[in-house]
Amino acid sequence: MAVNNHKIWLFVHVIVTVHERKPLLKKPIRTVLFAHLQQDASSKGTKVTAVNGVDDHLHLLIQLHPAQNLLQVMKALKTEAANWINNSNLLAEPFEWAENFAAYTVSPSGVKQVADFIGKQEEYHKTKSLESELEVFDKVQL
Repeated sequence: MAVNNHKIWLFVHVIVTVHERKPLLKKPIRTVLFAHLQQDASSKGTKVTAVNGVDDHLHLLIQLHPAQNLLQVMKALKTEAANWINNSNLLAEPFEWAENFAAYTVSPSGVKQVADFIGKQEEYHKTKSLESELEVFDKVQL
């Protein structure tokens, strides 16, 4: 799909949490998980422009084609990631994501700012909780 030879993309900032917000995603697991998520998304026609997180949740900046359905894309990514974590025996207990996720649209002019924010998640969450972070996002969206 193109307008004046420009492709149309939708950018979405997604926050997904571990089931019951268990702090299971330690840094060594996150490192390999991020690469796996990006590769899996790419194989399904979705680009994960940025991904980062902490022990209990992840942030993703996803680039979607307008015909893609965010709910379906996230269900597929979460299912594959959970299966991969469990099949790789990376954890002592079964892994699962929380059912719901938060999603916020991002204008093309804001993509770099959001990607930079996602890149600084570990630093950000040294002083701020996920709840306070979500409150800020909810206020901005009003």
